[in-house]
Parts: sequence; C-alpha cells; structure tokens
Amino acid sequence: MSQRKRTSRKGELLVIALGGNAFHRHGEKGTFENQNRQIRNASRHLADLVESGYRVVITHGNGPQIGDTLLRHDAGQKMYGIPPFPMDVCVAETQGALGYMIQLALRSELKRRGLDQVVLSTLTRVLVDTNDEEMRTPKKPIGPFYNHNQIQKVRKEHPDYTFAYDKARGGWRRLVLSPNPMRIGIAEQSAIKLLVDSGCIVIACGGGGIPVIEEKGWHAIGIEAVIDKDLAGERLATLIRADRLVILTDVEAAYVDYGKPSQRKLGLIRASDAERFLKEGQFASGSMGPKVLAGIRFVQNGGKSAVISELTKMMNALGGRSGTTIIPDS
Repeated sequence: MSQRKRTSRKGELLVIALGGNAFHRHGEKGTFENQNRQIRNASRHLADLVESGYRVVITHGNGPQIGDTLLRHDAGQKMYGIPPFPMDVCVAETQGALGYMIQLALRSELKRRGLDQVVLSTLTRVLVDTNDEEMRTPKKPIGPFYNHNQIQKVRKEHPDYTFAYDKARGGWRRLVLSPNPMRIGIAEQSAIKLLVDSGCIVIACGGGGIPVIEEKGWHAIGIEAVIDKDLAGERLATLIRADRLVILTDVEAAYVDYGKPSQRKLGLIRASDAERFLKEGQFASGSMGPKVLAGIRFVQNGGKSAVISELTKMMNALGGRSGTTIIPDS
C-alpha cells in the first residue's frame, strides 16, 4: 500500500463524485431548468465544504444525460437526416455541458459567500482496455426509464440494444458497455495536478471520462462505451493523492441484505469486510456495487477513507455521523 502524508480537516483534499441521477431525478423531465435547479442545490452543499476549509475536486456521472443525448442524435437522424455522433463524442458533449453547469453554479455560490475561488471544468479522456471482460457484456444503465408499452416500441426500433428492468425504480433502461478505467490521459493528468496544486476547484472525469483506447501505443481512438463515474473517480482521487473519496448517491449509506427484513446499514467498515460483502453479491452491479468497489480500491491505493453518503447528509458523513465509511485494514 502506498504511503501519503495525512492532513487535518482544514485543507483536507476531497474528491466528490456526484451522480448523474442527482441532476436528472427519476420522474422529472430532463429539462435544462430542472437539471440546473438540482445542480444549484448541489452547489450549495459543495460550497459548504469549501467554506469549512476543505479543498475540493469534483467528478460527476451522466447516466440519464448520455442516454438523452444519444436519443437526440437518433431523433435528428430520423427527422432531418443529420448523421449521429458516436457514443464517445456524446460522452464528451455531456461532460462539457454538465461541467459548464456545475462550474457556473458553484462559482456563483462561492462568490455570493464572498469566496473568490476559481472553478474550472476539464475535458478528460480515460484509457480503457479492449480486452477487459467488461467489454463483453453491456451492464451500465443509461437514459430514461421505459414502461412496458414503451419498451416494446423501442425494442422494435433498436433490436441490437440491450435492456434491463430496474425493480427499485420501476422501468426498463438501456444497458451499454462499461469497461474498467485504466488511467486518466497523460496530458490531462499533468493539467489536473497543476490546477489542483494552484488552488483551483477542478471538475474532471465527468461521466466517467471519455473512453479511449490506444493503438500501437500512441494512436488514441474513442470507443462505444460509458465508464462508471465512481471507478473513474477513484483513479482521479488516487492521481491527485486525495485524502478522501466522497461518493454521493440517493440513499443514506450502503446496506447488506438491502430490501430484506434483515437489512443492515454499514457505518464504519474495513476494506476487507467491504470486499467480502461485494464478493457475496450484497451490492447491485448497476448501483451500489461500483461505489463500494471504488471505495475499496481507493483505500487500498493509499487513501485515508472513502465515504458513501446522500448529498444532504454529506457533512455528517464526513464527521462519521452518517453514511458508510470504508477504511484501510491497517
């Protein structure tokens, strides 16, 4: 396990991973106004961290947004004959749009509080391996939820798509390939570290990063996939030697036996125990599983702790009063 200098809370460096579902809530129309309202709300909580003395780097998901973007391209082709863009370019679109919205909202909130701090979003490539087992089967849910009648129509239009039913939210969603992130692009690594070291609040690896592979060791090309934002967030947190990785979701914490009478919330847990629960299948692959896995990887790579929490309880979770905290075994 790598070693790093520990810091006190004041000046502690956090990577905050915001879920794409936090901006586009189930049941809401994904309008700019709705998503911008949710982003402004999240920015108030992020500003609380900055005001409390934390240093903050932000990443975010794009599950609903990338699905909507692909549908817009699909509709443009059907209605007007406009050629659609490939998935990696659509990831870049959502990365830029959401990064801009977060940057605008957070910078405004900080200035309102008299905190003149620079907030910058960076277009970030993330390298993946085409031989990754995760490239064989689509598992990452994206886009809107479809009811029974809608899914029949969509399946006829796109017989090559894969779908899965989400029992918790009640609807069908499209599944796409989601390979493991190997590393952040070399050029972006240097830029991100430079910005963080200069005191900027950086938004990076949005939507898990733009998935690319390298051919012949130098030729980078994008692929049809979406990287999980929590796993990419771990790569980002490890890169900048963050003290803590904070993964925000729509439930208070991670649970074992979730949804059963024996359901139990996990508070403080060591990485080896979290890994055991993960191998037992306690955490769903499309939701809590990647969050726990990211937390395990982060502390095994030298991080102080990984926190899984609901947005509004983030400050309590950082103080150990809420959420799930994964710590190293020693």
